[in-house]
Amino acid sequence: MSDGFPNKPKILRGAFVEFGLSLPPLFVVFQFNPVQLTRNRGLTFSFPGATPTPAAGADAGSQTPAIPSRTLRQFHGDYTNLLDLQKDQLVTVQEQTIGFDIRLDATDKLNDGDTITSQFGIAPQIATLELMVYPKEESLLGAAVSALLGRPQGFSFTRGANPPLVLFIFGRKRVLPVNINTMNITETEFSTDLNPIRATVSVNLTVIEGKSVPYLYTKAMTEVMSVLNLANIADVANVVVPG
Repeated sequence: MSDGFPNKPKILRGAFVEFGLSLPPLFVVFQFNPVQLTRNRGLTFSFPGATPTPAAGADAGSQTPAIPSRTLRQFHGDYTNLLDLQKDQLVTVQEQTIGFDIRLDATDKLNDGDTITSQFGIAPQIATLELMVYPKEESLLGAAVSALLGRPQGFSFTRGANPPLVLFIFGRKRVLPVNINTMNITETEFSTDLNPIRATVSVNLTVIEGKSVPYLYTKAMTEVMSVLNLANIADVANVVVPG
């Protein structure tokens, strides 16, 4: 049934999707997109020779105190040319972390008479999120299916001891492989048989950076967005840069 707005744009929803084949397949499409994402990336600056070195003549077992190295502030004080400084100072870039809340609410589906929701509330979604972080030696369902299929030697749908590899999908430009560092589940309302019908799940993720296709795709999209920012280059005229 039309809502009276034929040109209304389709709102994409974020999701967690397991990367790879296993049974049961793990995916959770966010019922409500997060109100905000908090993204953090730490950087540590240093310079050649910044690590303290043992005093002259001291061997590995000596208790002679190390000669303290210069501070980063002292190192910066040696330079008048910022381009020379940029070439000489070192930086270690930490992996990006992302934090947000996932809200789950069974109200709409209960009003629509959804059978599964009426029986179990939002327990299936919560269970799937839990399985995304829980390391298992095997999946009971996967083992049963593999046995029924007469799996060949060395083949199994079961997961190993490591948790599943999860993709965080948030729109067309962000498809990121992530590790889930923390997951805090707060169930706030329950049905008469104590199934959760409302909950908030707070997650903290670490982006797995490297040469994987999802990460390289997202990195390329970031660079494309930066190029598009050149459309605002005229704004530089409003910035005072000392000569």
